[in-house]
Amino acid sequence: MDYCIKGNDIIVSEPDLDLDETLDCGQAFRWKKIPSDYSCTYTGSFVNDCLTVSELKKGEFIFHNVSENYFLRKWLDYFDFNTNYSELKKSFSEDETLAKACKFAGGIRLLRQDSWECLISFIISQNNNIPRIKGIIDRLCENYEGRFPEPEEFSAETPDSLSYLRSGFRAKYLCDAAQRVSSGETVLRDIASMPIEEARAELKKIKGVGPKVAECVLLFGMYRTEAFPVDVWIKRVLSEYYPNGFPAFAKDNAGIAQQYLFHYIRNLQTANV
Repeated sequence: MDYCIKGNDIIVSEPDLDLDETLDCGQAFRWKKIPSDYSCTYTGSFVNDCLTVSELKKGEFIFHNVSENYFLRKWLDYFDFNTNYSELKKSFSEDETLAKACKFAGGIRLLRQDSWECLISFIISQNNNIPRIKGIIDRLCENYEGRFPEPEEFSAETPDSLSYLRSGFRAKYLCDAAQRVSSGETVLRDIASMPIEEARAELKKIKGVGPKVAECVLLFGMYRTEAFPVDVWIKRVLSEYYPNGFPAFAKDNAGIAQQYLFHYIRNLQTANV
């Protein structure tokens, strides 16, 4: 990744980034595609810091109204720009199916999200689709004057007081998560550094956090790249392409590999690679 400063903006050159593939693939839910004079523009938030980013041309992006210090402190890490995805895809491509997946959606990157926001987002995601997840999170933030609530303030909520979210059975799980985190019973920072099996077990102590949600929080909210969320699409991948197990050479970054496979298998009919 290279960047330069142009007025109040940061211009980033990164061939391994596609905004649609990265920001609208179901790993984060506070990004919206908006009309603009550019080929593609998204606006969104990370820990309540807002950003508008556009694609100038393939592999070149403009981070609007962002100082160099702010870009380096916040967004460089969030977009995982210090990881060489070209090398990752090259290593993944030792496997035929992963090679096809990387070729089909080579612009996917892992977003390094806040663990608390990620936990709440993926509790909401259970048996839900992306537009509805975004709608629930939008209503949550609107209720807190445009901010994602901190655990301490959110812990005062009850399933009844969260009725405005229209989140159904998930409301009681959201309350349990907030109360555990705000009380210190669940310490997300500690979980992030635990051995992976211990981390999984700790997350699953939260009501409503099963294996898939735990893996998503570990991968997207704690950057545990060995975490491997399994949904119906990945079950299909494992059954059809890896009946003898996922390739051992990719296991340390299995979560990143999963992102390519997930996008590929969902779009297999149009993936002419």
